[in-house]
Amino acid sequence: MKATGIVRRIDDLGRVVIPKEIRRTMRIREGDPLEIYTDREGEVIFKKYSPIGELAAFASQYAETLQKTCSMAVIITDRDAVIAAAGVSKKEYLERGISEALEDVMESRTLYAHRAGQEKLRVIEDGGSHYISCAMPILSEGDIIGAVCSVLHNEGEEPRISAEIETKLVQTAAGFLARQMES
Repeated sequence: MKATGIVRRIDDLGRVVIPKEIRRTMRIREGDPLEIYTDREGEVIFKKYSPIGELAAFASQYAETLQKTCSMAVIITDRDAVIAAAGVSKKEYLERGISEALEDVMESRTLYAHRAGQEKLRVIEDGGSHYISCAMPILSEGDIIGAVCSVLHNEGEEPRISAEIETKLVQTAAGFLARQMES
């Protein structure tokens, strides 16, 4: 565990303020759920809670199925990182932080589809070898919990399916994963 040198006091209602620097570094936003743990040494540990993270194995199977049946590279994320990938290098993408561009797509709460001549949006912070072809935020009970993205290789890879089918598949995957969270 990394010491920050920052000390905060608990107020009379049992609240403690998490310093802005830590919130920014850990991408903790207002309203984000946190899990609270204690260990045997008496330390209290706050961990960001990822609701879709509980479905990581299921999301991975869904991505693999889409990739095998449609030859479409798929990446599924939570609000902060890639949780499932198929048709791309898992080593390159899994558990990597998402890009600001993908965060913006999620905040828009609408479907994004890349068009010729548009800037290519990256999935992860440090670029990666693919760009987003189509992305749909996963919305569960009104909250953004992640995104489903179809991706294409930077080297001019052509989509293997029509844009209309691709958007429908990505929308369906996002809707299905959202419903899994609600049940």
